[in-house]
Amino acid sequence: MGVNLREIIPKEAVTEIELDSLRYKVVAIDAYNALYQFLTAIRQPDGTPLMDSRGRVTSHLSGLFYRTINLAEHGVKVVYVFDGKPPEMKYLEIERRKRVKAEAVRKYEEAVKRGDQEAARRYAQAAARLTDEMVEDAKKLLEAMGIPYVQAPAEGEAQAAYMARKGDAWAAASQDYDSLLFGAPRLARNLAITGKRKLPRKNVYVEVKPELVELEKLLKALGITREQLIALGILIGTDYNPDGVRGIGPKTALKMVQTHRDPVKLLQGLPRHEFPVDPLKIYEYFLNPPVTSDYKLEWREPDEKRVLEILVEEHDFNPERVKNALERLRRAYREHFQGRQMGLDAWLRR
Repeated sequence: MGVNLREIIPKEAVTEIELDSLRYKVVAIDAYNALYQFLTAIRQPDGTPLMDSRGRVTSHLSGLFYRTINLAEHGVKVVYVFDGKPPEMKYLEIERRKRVKAEAVRKYEEAVKRGDQEAARRYAQAAARLTDEMVEDAKKLLEAMGIPYVQAPAEGEAQAAYMARKGDAWAAASQDYDSLLFGAPRLARNLAITGKRKLPRKNVYVEVKPELVELEKLLKALGITREQLIALGILIGTDYNPDGVRGIGPKTALKMVQTHRDPVKLLQGLPRHEFPVDPLKIYEYFLNPPVTSDYKLEWREPDEKRVLEILVEEHDFNPERVKNALERLRRAYREHFQGRQMGLDAWLRR
């Protein structure tokens, strides 16, 4: 879900960008967010995901492999950040997601029975699940590709935002806006889904391009602080209070935080029964989430043998396609990364 800020984000805070503009910049990608995008987008016409001969889903591996190579060819130094243990106050949202997926599975089966391919695809996408085994396969593939990843102690978006604030990454990347509440100075969107995409329930395709949301420009345009932005998010709903406050939408929430300059007092004055947990606890979590500084960002030449073992031998990928893609990754590494393992500060100044 994430916090939905789209309605109030002003145009001056968002810039449409080309991938080449990210060349030699470190981008910390919310891994779960990207993998879910691959799972929902890479499917057969009837909604069936790509699978190997043993019936194991491989859509996420296909997306991770080929999209990461595309980014590397543009010189983007991606690092994937994986979620750790979710905070207890996320329990309601996790349970809600389980119910939504269970309902989507039921509707998918009904659509298949009546031969409604469009509905079947739509519900199959909504039913996508990311298992522990799929996550571990993704990590193994990244290691073999020479692409670094970071295991967050809790929320991946919080960790990516921390890395961006610290200067170890130039931007956090996700489709959700939570990274901004966690303090990421820049949020890159649409990195995993760039290209033509079909609009839901319409036979219309639109061009999806990467965009950059800058926190400082956003706060200045709205006339608020990051702390007020967090309060705004809590008013409209976050993963820790999914329903928000009844009757308060993004525009009303913005007026409230602009009027009540002290976000703590604003949250203290809200009806307690509207929240599954203390709103001040949610506020504090966005300000000081669990993160780790125990990581090393290093890009290496791909291990062709290991990649072929994972994709071709274990998951039945086409060997020629994989070898050709590996050659592209190897060229990208030698052109953009090899001999450039300089300090991160130097990278960020480029």
